[in-house]
Amino acid sequence: MSQIPLLVIQGPTAAGKTAWAIRLAKRFPLEIISADSRQVYRRMDIGTAKATPAERATIPHHMLDLIDPDQSYSVADFVKEARIIAADIFARGKLPCVVGGTGLYTRALIGGLADLPEGDEPLRQELRQRERQQGAGTLYADLQQLDPVAALTMHPNNLVKIIRALEVCRLSGRKMSDLQQQHRFADDHFNSLALAAGWPREVLNQRIADRARMMLADGLIEETQGLVDDYGYGLKSLQTLGYRETLRLLRGQLNIEETATLIATQTRRYAKRQMTWFRKDPAIIWVDSCHESDRVLKLIDDLI
Repeated sequence: MSQIPLLVIQGPTAAGKTAWAIRLAKRFPLEIISADSRQVYRRMDIGTAKATPAERATIPHHMLDLIDPDQSYSVADFVKEARIIAADIFARGKLPCVVGGTGLYTRALIGGLADLPEGDEPLRQELRQRERQQGAGTLYADLQQLDPVAALTMHPNNLVKIIRALEVCRLSGRKMSDLQQQHRFADDHFNSLALAAGWPREVLNQRIADRARMMLADGLIEETQGLVDDYGYGLKSLQTLGYRETLRLLRGQLNIEETATLIATQTRRYAKRQMTWFRKDPAIIWVDSCHESDRVLKLIDDLI
């Protein structure tokens, strides 16, 4: 596996990663592997900025539309499937190209995952029950005591990650942060070239604002309403960026302009967190989006 070349295109949301990969496909025989934790869901197309049917017709896309919106999907699931797909793409004489903003997915694909215990559903149910009985924030407070380093990396409302960290502590007797630090994505599964699209902040912010309005104009409201009709307002995958703000519109709490503004604001905050994650990775080469074409083409030529 370490001999397989892997092109990785990363960067913050709205940086034009998919469009960049499609342009590169005119020069190189690429196939895209999506590394986006929400694009695995069927019926969640507009709010996740999934590649359009026209774009998918231009170049093969993998790891899209894998599960229904009420199903679960983990980084371990992604790594297992994406490695098989990358090997198949390479075996057919093409270059696997990972495109996406979920940094953990990409890092785990290249460097592997720490050997953590498998999930324990009865324990998870026990932890959920504790949160319900003792109030919101109970489990996060537990994690702050048991594994403060892991707690710092998680939003206090992200129960899925909090429960997983507590589960690891209970099942292994060790802190999840210690196990991850010991591993540190140390495997070497590919000969990878990681590029990230960089934009001036003001330009990226404008792109984010434009995309928020475009999503609403293109049918995000109808897409969200359809999911609510079939799964209800409590669907976990709807409690994510773009959809949760649109839910407020559907409830009459916001108008369209307010919704677009709120989506853009929350997206800018998310992009800032993404940039913090990516900037910590010394393997990523930052380029001026797709404008440094000669440099980018030379790097990819050297990869393959």
